[in-house]
Amino acid sequence: MVKAKDFFACLSDNIRLACMLLAHRHGELCVCELVAALDDSQPKISRHLAQLRNCSLLQDRRQGQWVYYSLHPDLPPWALVILEQAARAEVEALSEMAQRLHTMSNRPERAAACV
Repeated sequence: MVKAKDFFACLSDNIRLACMLLAHRHGELCVCELVAALDDSQPKISRHLAQLRNCSLLQDRRQGQWVYYSLHPDLPPWALVILEQAARAEVEALSEMAQRLHTMSNRPERAAACV
């Protein structure tokens, strides 16, 4: 079970918060999609994703060459409410990230990627 202090500590970084908000909005994203949406380097994004996974905020799955991240299914309801409120507060930033995501070249096929 995620403790509130750990939840907020993990989200105290802007990149980790953005990864969580993007996962909350888009469901499941691969590392390359997060790199495009956040306009940052793959090693940096991967490091933050590992921290979120270690905090049990995200889960990952591998499909071929891709690693996909989504919200951990055991997140408590209060955490989902907080993410929803944060997404509403960051609507402009999330729209910019979504625009970069939608214009990404070589984006993995969503239908083939989802189980």
